[in-house]
Amino acid sequence: MNDDQLLRYSRHILLDELGIEGQSRLLASHALVIGAGGLGAAALPYLASAGVGTVTVVDDDVVDLTNLQRQVIHTTANIGRPKVESAREGMLRINPGIEVRLVQARVGASELARLVADADVVLDCCDNFDTRQAVNRACVAHSVPLVSGAALRFDGQISVFDRRQPGAPCYACLFPPSQPAQEVACATMGVFAPLVGMVGTVQAAEALKLLMGVGNSLAGRLLMVDALGMEWTTMRLGRVPDCEVCGGGHDVNDGRPAR
Repeated sequence: MNDDQLLRYSRHILLDELGIEGQSRLLASHALVIGAGGLGAAALPYLASAGVGTVTVVDDDVVDLTNLQRQVIHTTANIGRPKVESAREGMLRINPGIEVRLVQARVGASELARLVADADVVLDCCDNFDTRQAVNRACVAHSVPLVSGAALRFDGQISVFDRRQPGAPCYACLFPPSQPAQEVACATMGVFAPLVGMVGTVQAAEALKLLMGVGNSLAGRLLMVDALGMEWTTMRLGRVPDCEVCGGGHDVNDGRPAR
């Protein structure tokens, strides 16, 4: 690290659990963030400020006035612009010393697999069931840890799905692809503005810990928050032996039984 980096990241370096070694790991790491909406808008500034060397942001949407109630990385001046471009500008204002790569598209399975294979950690900040399942399949296939978050109305949840840890489940163990939940969206149900910040920043914290190899991740646990009552609860999760994605006898590339 150069003198500017030593000063910029000094409050991390002062932490015995992190130090120069941990910060150096962050600078050499690559995070893939799927979604630059509410959750991504909260996670991305902390990935940037903490010094994750390369961040790839994937989103096909543009900034809309209705986003600005909660998507704090975007501004009124960016209405109508691609969210990935708006997010990169915000991140580089915070830390010009990182690389931000953009994918302005709703990526297919093959492109998603390539992106995941190139990352050290993936943050699922998207808002639909099919994309979450596709991201999970790619992470299982390439043994890349997945930090998943969701927020709706006053309720949020976060977990880490890390195939590298014995007995840890994947996203499909909790939400099987063959049993899709009813699609709900904040556009019709609403969402409490600070909730996406609470969930997104926890996602960032989990990603940073994974990249630095410190602490205990949320793998095997589901952290839930009720922002209306301001109560946090944790539920233990286990791998499902016959999971459609990570269970034995299944092809993780498409979730169907392998021939």
